[in-house]
Amino acid sequence: MVLLVGCVRGKDLRSQPLYVRRNVIEDVLDEQDRVLPVRRLADDGLKAWQQVIEHGYEGLVAKDPASPYVGGRTLKWLKVKQRDYRVEERGWDSRNKS
Repeated sequence: MVLLVGCVRGKDLRSQPLYVRRNVIEDVLDEQDRVLPVRRLADDGLKAWQQVIEHGYEGLVAKDPASPYVGGRTLKWLKVKQRDYRVEERGWDSRNKS
C-alpha cells in the first residue's frame, strides 16, 4: 500500500475538507493493522483538553473540519502541547539551564 500525504489511491485529497480526507484515510487504514488513525477528542475545546490531561497525551491539534490541507503554518490547524510534558523522561530539563 502506498499512502502519501494528501494522496490516496492516486487521488489528491488536499483540497478536500478534513472530514472527507479522514474518511478516505480511515477506509484505507481499515485494510491493514500497522497504522492507526489518530484518536478523536471531544469537539468542545475545553473538554478535549481535559481528555488530553486525563489520558496523558502530549497535546492536541485543533483543526477546522471544513479547511483544505495547506502546507506550512496556518491558523486553521493549531497545535497545543502540555507544558513540560514528560520532561523527566527525556533526561534533560531546559528549565534548569543557566
